[in-house]
Amino acid sequence: MATSELAARVQAAVIAAMKAKDKDRLGILRQMQAAIKQVEIDTRKELADADVQKILASYAKKVKDTIASTEGTGRDDLKVAAEAELAVVGEFLPAEIGDAELEALVRQAIAESGAQAPADMGKVMKVAVPLVAGKADGSRVSAMVKRLLAGAK
Repeated sequence: MATSELAARVQAAVIAAMKAKDKDRLGILRQMQAAIKQVEIDTRKELADADVQKILASYAKKVKDTIASTEGTGRDDLKVAAEAELAVVGEFLPAEIGDAELEALVRQAIAESGAQAPADMGKVMKVAVPLVAGKADGSRVSAMVKRLLAGAK
C-alpha cells in the first residue's frame, strides 16, 4: 500500500471492519483500497495524500452519480446502499467549503487572472481549481465562476 497517511487510514479502517465483522463496510473499504492500489500500480509510484484524496473524490463522484441514476427507478435498495457507500467514503475526504468561502476563492482567482467577461471562464478556472483543490466539487466551482463573471459585466 502507499505510504500516504490517508491510504494508511483506509488500511486501518479495513482491519477495524474485519475485526468488527462488518461485511458491508469492509466491502466498501476494500473497493476504495483497490482503487488506490490500481492507480499506484498504473503510475508505478507511491502516492501522496493529495493523490489518494483525488482518487477517493473521484470514487465519491461515481457513487453520487449512481445515487442520481437510481432516482425515480423504484430501486430504493440500490439508493440506500449507494448512500451508505458515500458515507463511508466521506469519512476519508475533507469537508467541503461553504459558498461564502468558495466565492472568496473564486473572486481571488478572477482578480489574479484579470478576467472581465464570461468568455474568460477558462482563465479563471485555471487559477481557481488549484486554489480550491479538493475543498469543493468542480461543478460548484464552475457554477460560481459563471455566476460571478456574468455579474462582472
